[in-house]
Amino acid sequence: MKKLIAYGLLLLGLFSCSKDKGQVPTVNQPKEPEDENIDPSEPGKQALVWVDAHSNVFGTYGKFSDKNEIVKILDILKDCGVTGLVVDVKPSTGYTMYQSSYTKEFLTQNGKTKPADYVDFVIAEAKKRDLKVYLSIVTFVEGTTNGTVGYAADNPDFKEKYESIVVKNVQGELGRISQTAKNTFVNPAQPAVQERALNIIKEVVGKFPLDGLILDYARYTDINADFSDYSKDQFIEFMKTKYNDASAANMNFPTDIVSSWKESSGQLVPSVTGKYYKQWLVYRASVIQGFFKKARQAAKSVKPNVDFGVYVGAWYSTYHYVGVNWASKDYDPFQDFNLRFDWAYPGYGETGYLEELDLILTGNYFTQVMLSENSATAAMKYHWWSIEGSLNGIEYITKNKKPIYGSMDVGNINYASKAEISRAIKYIMSRASGGVMLFDVVHMYGPQYNYLKQELFDAVKDGIKN
Repeated sequence: MKKLIAYGLLLLGLFSCSKDKGQVPTVNQPKEPEDENIDPSEPGKQALVWVDAHSNVFGTYGKFSDKNEIVKILDILKDCGVTGLVVDVKPSTGYTMYQSSYTKEFLTQNGKTKPADYVDFVIAEAKKRDLKVYLSIVTFVEGTTNGTVGYAADNPDFKEKYESIVVKNVQGELGRISQTAKNTFVNPAQPAVQERALNIIKEVVGKFPLDGLILDYARYTDINADFSDYSKDQFIEFMKTKYNDASAANMNFPTDIVSSWKESSGQLVPSVTGKYYKQWLVYRASVIQGFFKKARQAAKSVKPNVDFGVYVGAWYSTYHYVGVNWASKDYDPFQDFNLRFDWAYPGYGETGYLEELDLILTGNYFTQVMLSENSATAAMKYHWWSIEGSLNGIEYITKNKKPIYGSMDVGNINYASKAEISRAIKYIMSRASGGVMLFDVVHMYGPQYNYLKQELFDAVKDGIKN
């Protein structure tokens, strides 16, 4: 919950936890939003705080392995005006923070042991303080430490069949993601991978008195995935059914998707794309959309009134790299002659999954708050790399159909001062239709985990209450 120059404001991964990554965008000016079902001028009423499992329970300076500390921190959050928590119950190990029928329980790491009733305890204490509780799962990651720790490592057959196959280098060599990355992403297109995630969704919703479920990392690892034989075969069938293209069966895979690769700011990206590249983007987004339809149904089948949501990065202009179209299905980037996304293709707009959600948390992880604060963006309205500009863009492509929670990373972003953190929170609260999500509580109580090297509760309180 990592890289890049335009995202160099963040340096995600410098501290104990981070949420996502992005790409350098191409920005143009679109028309005004349509179908404004939600008034974006209405101040957001909710202030949510994320609770990452790794950092808070097992991290060096994490305090959530101690019930007394949990109580103290929840009291402080309540005083700050926080109205809810997003509690990570299936982190990137693929283990759960409770006893599960589908995976091991995450009990101890780095010399720290979680409370036996950790999830129940946090929920109960939150409810005592009238805080909403959303539980989150890391959806398509099943291990860490380059494939040596976690569910995939414990289940070699599962790992062999479903670990994501990625392009490893600029030479285009294919390999397993555990050979090149810390987190073991699995292939979202695989039915067994989806079934496991759906079972855990139903288990979490049924087991706990939660207000909502939030999916995290419900995506491909990046544009260099997944190039397995399974994905190839599924894509060929997709081309036949979607575009009536039987000749795709004779494609040169994967060079007809991406002909050559290059490194950009430490990331592997296409240098020259192939003739099926844009259709490949539609295929991947359709895989994720299809899963979200199943995931919503799974959650609602257990508790019809539970909220179903997702965390995504706010940088829509490049989010197709991870196979996700979180816009409304009524927004078509191919037909948008204002933004002119050059990667869009006929049919991409149909892959939007916003309508499957009850709320969406978007990572507006930028130090620039207002467009007017930079001469390069002062005349713009839509700009994916400032808080104001990204919120404008989010409202535009979602058509304001669902509550939007603008999100801030208060630890991994190099804010100049506490006052700047407060100012950003205030602005998001005034603008986003749902409210604000703050990542992560560990950054607030652990000076070691933020750029300012100070506790940040007072900045959070000032931002929410004043």
